[in-house]
Amino acid sequence: MRELTRCQTVERSIHKKYRKELWNPFIAGVKRYELIRENDRIAVCISGGKDSMLLAKLLQELHRHTDVPFELSFLVMDPGYTPENRQKILDNAALLEIPAVIRDSDIFSVVEGLRGSPCYMCARMRRGHLYNFARELGCNKIALGHHFNDVVETVLMGMLYGAQVQTMMPKLRSTNFPGMELIRPLYCVREGDILAWKRYNDLMFLQCACMFTEQCEGGVRDSKRQEVKELLKTLKKANPGVEQRIFQSIHMVNLDTVIGYKSRGTEHIFLENYY
Repeated sequence: MRELTRCQTVERSIHKKYRKELWNPFIAGVKRYELIRENDRIAVCISGGKDSMLLAKLLQELHRHTDVPFELSFLVMDPGYTPENRQKILDNAALLEIPAVIRDSDIFSVVEGLRGSPCYMCARMRRGHLYNFARELGCNKIALGHHFNDVVETVLMGMLYGAQVQTMMPKLRSTNFPGMELIRPLYCVREGDILAWKRYNDLMFLQCACMFTEQCEGGVRDSKRQEVKELLKTLKKANPGVEQRIFQSIHMVNLDTVIGYKSRGTEHIFLENYY
């Protein structure tokens, strides 16, 4: 029997051992939210972490096996990684046979001097650069590696810290880049299953795509999102299905019981239709 390469072993684990946990929910999300259409050109944005690397492999496998023709470009936007982190991304891309294209920017140096947390400005600048680079590659969509847990955490963060009910959408049209769309194909894939796949294949990825990675406790910076992660851990002890219920709730919002809502920038209140 022919010995498999390291990359083939990783690909096999997606289709065999983790088919139920990774491949099936990935395909379910792509279909449910109509994320990929015929003749799409998708820029798969790779930050170097486990989520974006798995995203790249899943889309690569879908491209190989689907009857719907679409094209992929694998884009690494370097905002100022240390040489070691940059090389780690390139080494992993080579290991997983992902033909990544790398583009440089000076985002980290720009935000380094900002007061307080530079994360918000860094995220906005990174998104803008990704759209620009994707457009240069002739793409009409960019794919990001946000997963099921990111969605659930965003819902709680909006309620607890933002005083609003909002979520992370599975796809969005860009307002600043006409004709470009953002998609999140890992929308139904759980972080715990991504971690299990990573460990099973003995893969080592960047902990976070940040110039301050080395300052993070275990690669995770203290944040409101981390607080919500801990809250969910506590809630799951008494209610193991709490994350799934939160996820389902954003698919079935009962507007008849909502006091107020905003649509297309306009605020509405239930009194408008009460009498």
